[in-house]
Amino acid sequence: MADFQCIVCDVSFSLPQEVLDRYPGWTPRYCRQHSPKKTKSDASKPSKRTASKRRGGARRSGSAREENLKIEEVFERYTEGPQDGIFTDGSCSPNPGPGGWGVAWLRKGELIHQAHGSDDDTTNNRMELKALIEALQMVETDQPVTVYTDSQLCANTINQWAVGWAARGWKRKSGPIKNLELVQQLYALKQNLPLVEIQWIAAHSGYLGNELADSLATAWMRTTV
Repeated sequence: MADFQCIVCDVSFSLPQEVLDRYPGWTPRYCRQHSPKKTKSDASKPSKRTASKRRGGARRSGSAREENLKIEEVFERYTEGPQDGIFTDGSCSPNPGPGGWGVAWLRKGELIHQAHGSDDDTTNNRMELKALIEALQMVETDQPVTVYTDSQLCANTINQWAVGWAARGWKRKSGPIKNLELVQQLYALKQNLPLVEIQWIAAHSGYLGNELADSLATAWMRTTV
């Protein structure tokens, strides 16, 4: 099945070839969740998370929106999630527009290394990829470590699709590979780090490492990290 990217949430999705054959020249732009064809009744139904909240159900301490916290504020507010590993994140506001990337390395809940940077003209996906590249460049060849990203697109790209694209000369049936130079750089780094695992982690779910990476990725918006 061909893979595409939702223009609303950036999540990658697939459609069977027989569906695409019905509409020659059509490039799907929306995942099922954000399809304009969803009925109003479906859109008006509360999500499980919202329904739980209305019933007084428990939810994590994380927020579903950007908080733009400083590092010290993150430590004051969050403690949950994996306590070891490298956490990465990217930001862009507006998208495309100025953005930043952040990397936070935790060991037993302590921040042992951090890095961040920015770009005046970029996209959210480019900053997510840049953060992963910077993270892998910190790791020694024989060092086992889990690298966490809250971008499902980036995790799927490096864990599932890149090997096939590389075998086909960095081409795919559904069209050009976006941000190809960054994907190739990340793939090359990962090939030389057999003990590194790249894993998706939910964004803004109250996990300390993810919130630290988010703080660093949005540091370009603040005067204090």
